[in-house]
Amino acid sequence: MAYPYALLRTGFRYLTALGGFVNTSMPHDLAFGQEGRIYVVCTGNSGPISILNLDDEDLGSFGAPGFGFRLPNHKCSPGNQDWPVQDGAVLWPCQILVDSEELVYTSDQATDRITVYNRFGEYQGKWGEHGSGDGRLDRPSGIAFDADENMYIVDTMNHRVQKFTKDGRFLMKFGVYGRGEGEFDMPWGIHIDEVGDVYVVDWRNDRVEKFDSDGNFIFQFGSFGDGPGEFNRPAGIAVDGHGDIYVADCGNDRVQLFSKEGRYVQQFLGDATLPTKSHRERLFTSTKMGLRFRESSSMDDLRYFQRPLSVRVDSEFRLFVTDHWSYRIQVYEKEAYPRTEEEVAPPLRAPVLGPN
Repeated sequence: MAYPYALLRTGFRYLTALGGFVNTSMPHDLAFGQEGRIYVVCTGNSGPISILNLDDEDLGSFGAPGFGFRLPNHKCSPGNQDWPVQDGAVLWPCQILVDSEELVYTSDQATDRITVYNRFGEYQGKWGEHGSGDGRLDRPSGIAFDADENMYIVDTMNHRVQKFTKDGRFLMKFGVYGRGEGEFDMPWGIHIDEVGDVYVVDWRNDRVEKFDSDGNFIFQFGSFGDGPGEFNRPAGIAVDGHGDIYVADCGNDRVQLFSKEGRYVQQFLGDATLPTKSHRERLFTSTKMGLRFRESSSMDDLRYFQRPLSVRVDSEFRLFVTDHWSYRIQVYEKEAYPRTEEEVAPPLRAPVLGPN
C-alpha cells in the first residue's frame, strides 16, 4: 500500500484518558485485540498485562509471578519470590504485540525471552535465551510484526535488531554498536509500516533510523535536545496509515509527530485535565485529607504527559500514549485528508520568508 502524495492535517482532537493506579499502574506499552480489547504492559502493582477498553472498563490482568489471572478491581499481590521467574510470568515486561489469532506476546528484559498467552491470559509458551550469538537476546525491548507476522526484536544491550518467526526461529539480524548510519547505542522502540520498512528508536543516540525489511539503512532524523525535532531518550514509535511518524520523546515529556520524510510537524504535551473513570472511583473513596489535597491542588500539571514510553495508532487513526508516571493512557483522534500530486503545488526550491 502506497502512502498519499501529500496530507492535509486539520488537527488532533483529544478524546479521553484510560486506566489508573489500580489497572494500569506505570504503563509501558499497549496493543489492540479484537472486540475492543486493549492489552497494556505495566510495571506497577496492577499486573504485568492489564486488559481494558475504550470505555475504561477493567477487564482483569495476567502475567504476575505465581498469581495467574487477576479478576477486575483486585491488585496483583503475589506472596512468592519474583526470581526465578516461573513459566507463565513476566518480571520486567517492556513491549507487547497481538497477532491475528489474538495471541499476546510480550518482551521480558529480566528473562531475555518472549512470553506468549491467549486472550484469556492462559500461558502458551516462551522462547529466547540470554547471550550475544545469533538468536540470543540481551535485554529485549521493542517488538513488531511484519505483514507475515515474523517478529522483529530490538536486542537492546547487543545494539542490534533481530528477526524471528513468531515461534522463535532466528531469521536474520542487522545493526552494530556505534553512532554512524545503521548503527545503534541501546536501541529501544520499533515499528514496521504498511510498506514493510522498519523504524528503530536509537535511544542513547537520541534519533530514529529507518531501514528496509532486509536491514538496509534508508535515513535518520533527530539529535539530542528539547527543541522541535530533537529528542531526550526517545522510547516508543508508531507509523500510521498515512505514513506519519509518532515518537514518544520520554525525557522531554512529549510525543512528536513527523512526516513520512522525517520532517517535524508538531508536538503533543498532554491534555488529560480530568482523572480517568477508574481514578475518579478511587478518589471518591479516598481519605478526607486526600480529598482536601486534591481540592487545593493546581489542575495545570495534571494534564501533561509524565514520561510517555509508547505511542500506538489504531485502524481508525486514534492515537494512544502510555503516560507512564501518571498511570494512564491518553487518547487522541486524528483528522487528515490525503491529497494527490495534482492537488498540491510542487515542492518549493527555497523557503519564502515574506513579501518582496
